[in-house]
Amino acid sequence: MRRTRSIRAAASGQQRCVGFEPIAKRNCRVLILGSLPGIRSLEQGQYYALPQNAFWRILGELLDFDPDLAYGARKRRLLAARIALWDVCGSAHRLGSLDSSIQSGTIIVNDFAKFLSARRQLTLICFNGAKAADTYRRKVLPDLPNDLQGIPGVTLPSTSSAHAGMNYARKLALWAIVTQAAAGMGVGHRCQSSPNADQ
Repeated sequence: MRRTRSIRAAASGQQRCVGFEPIAKRNCRVLILGSLPGIRSLEQGQYYALPQNAFWRILGELLDFDPDLAYGARKRRLLAARIALWDVCGSAHRLGSLDSSIQSGTIIVNDFAKFLSARRQLTLICFNGAKAADTYRRKVLPDLPNDLQGIPGVTLPSTSSAHAGMNYARKLALWAIVTQAAAGMGVGHRCQSSPNADQ
């Protein structure tokens, strides 16, 4: 059953935010994982809908498409490049859109055992920021079957405008690993951080 995205008020005054279904085909080589869609994204039903977020600008430059393309066209460009997109959290309580506001004890992670088992050509998981990587390592990785725990992962600098400590050119250079891996170029990372990625 398809999960309906939603933002529901919680008793604590925070909100139970429910994320999206993945953008993915079975032949994907790279999986990009965020933490949980922000409020603007949830309202518009689109990954990285906030204009200040550099995600689509970076992927557009790496894959040679206009980041202002219609959302459906941008999704098709990712799929054609064998890149999948999802979030670590299926839902969680959060006030606002910042990753730092996600309440760890309320996180329900997505079903990665099922997802990864169906995508055996996957060679790299790229985390969009340290929060996504940390949540995956703590709440997903320990429960995965042994054969799925060895998929290499790399923590990339967050594309969020809140991560202003690194300029765009540097972020773009580090994010190039996504398209390199998607094109079949070997990578030697195993759940490590890119140099100067946000911690």
